[in-house]
Amino acid sequence: MLQSMTGFGAATLENTKISVTVEIKSLNSKFFDIYCRIPRGYSEREVEIRNTLTQELERGKVEFMMAITQKDESTVSTAVNRALVKAYFKDLRETSLELGFEPSPTELLRMATMMPNAFNTDALSESDAAQEWDLIKSVITLAIGKCKDFRIQEGKNTELKFREYIDNIGALLVQIEEQAPKRIPLVRERIEKAVSEWSQNENFDKNRFEQELIYYVEKFDISEEKVRLKNHLEYFIKELKTASNGKRLNFIAQEIGREVNTIGSKANDSVIQRLVVQMKDELEKIKEQTMNIV
Repeated sequence: MLQSMTGFGAATLENTKISVTVEIKSLNSKFFDIYCRIPRGYSEREVEIRNTLTQELERGKVEFMMAITQKDESTVSTAVNRALVKAYFKDLRETSLELGFEPSPTELLRMATMMPNAFNTDALSESDAAQEWDLIKSVITLAIGKCKDFRIQEGKNTELKFREYIDNIGALLVQIEEQAPKRIPLVRERIEKAVSEWSQNENFDKNRFEQELIYYVEKFDISEEKVRLKNHLEYFIKELKTASNGKRLNFIAQEIGREVNTIGSKANDSVIQRLVVQMKDELEKIKEQTMNIV
């Protein structure tokens, strides 16, 4: 089953003390890139969160946001370190005056609260910390599950598009197979005319001519390319039924493009050339979509 790299999942859980909300967004990217935005008090858990996201989401550009709200003010374990903030405020004001300008008190207070140790944080007991982390992990798991469901649904829509594009290429291949024999009379006429002119030349080399003719016929023949192209189209559809990834599908698309290009270069027919251009158009749509598959 295909999974798109585009996904979104959000979940919220709460207990008697806190409410936890997690949002996960993912977009297509060649590599796996994670941007985490979590409360400062949980920075030590970031590596664990990143590892979980990597295992579950595999590829894409992922944005992870976690917000924690205290439900009971009595349980809030963070308080302003007033003495230290006052000292920061006083020092910043004196520095500003020495530099010759009157600072804004609001701006000074903002800067003071951003200084180190401006807040006192009381550590939770081991049991409370464990319960809190278990709740957070549950929310993360729910959000990841919803994001993966979103990806799977997007993957199903993309699979339908893939089948449509492959069917279009297959239909164009049928038209090429119908058109290919029609080239023969025109080519035969040109060859016969050329042979009649060359044979009258006293420097005409029959052996050399036969060699050139065999080379030309082989170069003109697109039977093998048509067979290989058909096989590649069937293989692409087969891969859609398995847990294939975007890289493999892109590789098959490149093989399809190689056969299409060869048919175009060997066709020597304007009708087939136009059909090849339409094939390339469908193939570009496939390549574009494979870039968004996990």
